[in-house]
Amino acid sequence: MLRIGLTGGIGAGKSTVAKELAALGAVIVDGDKIAREVVEPGTPGLAALVEAFGQGILAEDGSLNRPALAAIAFSDDESRAKLNAITHPLVGARSAELIEAAGPDAVIVQDIPLLVENKVAPMFHLVIIVWVDVEERVRRLVGSRGMVEDDARARIAAQATDEQRRAVADVWLENTGTEEATRAAVRALWRDRIEPFAANVAAHRPAAGAPRVDDPAYAERLTNRLWVTLGAKASAVTAGDAAATVVLADGVGEDDVRHALGDAGFARVGAGEYRGADPGRAVTVRVELSA
Repeated sequence: MLRIGLTGGIGAGKSTVAKELAALGAVIVDGDKIAREVVEPGTPGLAALVEAFGQGILAEDGSLNRPALAAIAFSDDESRAKLNAITHPLVGARSAELIEAAGPDAVIVQDIPLLVENKVAPMFHLVIIVWVDVEERVRRLVGSRGMVEDDARARIAAQATDEQRRAVADVWLENTGTEEATRAAVRALWRDRIEPFAANVAAHRPAAGAPRVDDPAYAERLTNRLWVTLGAKASAVTAGDAAATVVLADGVGEDDVRHALGDAGFARVGAGEYRGADPGRAVTVRVELSA
């Protein structure tokens, strides 16, 4: 299974990218869609929101009045944190159900609006950021969604900055041209990187001829992914922009981590040596026993 995190600021056009990935064969787990499902009338999620924010967030038919909720929840950090504490566990549980049902050979694309803010990027083999500049996003939100400009800017300001998104991005996809140009870029990404990456992970084999990429932020991303992959089986992880060293915890042998590393996209090529399965980036991981 190859897991891809897809995100971008509100109004950036993630839905266009997700639709094209779905057409190519990916299984889309849409965070926004699930977030609506878990607060439908009669759900525990909606009941919890009413208890937290009051009856004023309900429409006349008993459904959630989203603009009313947004006006409260995005007014300050405390209210936003309260909203997230209610909805995020529900969305996470439903997402896990859908991923489990997709099967072991699927390419899973999780469309998560707050992927960066919730610090879940290390869970994925790849993170795709869809980017459009702020002014264009405001124009789209006002023009196509009917938002008041001040509300649109408030929603944008409440999300991650471009710098924070760049720090977790394995793929930076600029959605500034025509829709067809964006779809063509997604098709090329699927053909050249995602599809062979998925095949390599399934076979636990390294990518052939992967290039070295100049990306100063990758060392931290690689470190975090290895910690998520190995957890308490590692005692130390150090990384650069194309290599990492993992020191295993006391009593843990290489056989104890080999399969997990393969599933995470690091294929064993020799004793203690693993190479990345991603055809878009060369990386080597060394595994050492505890001294």
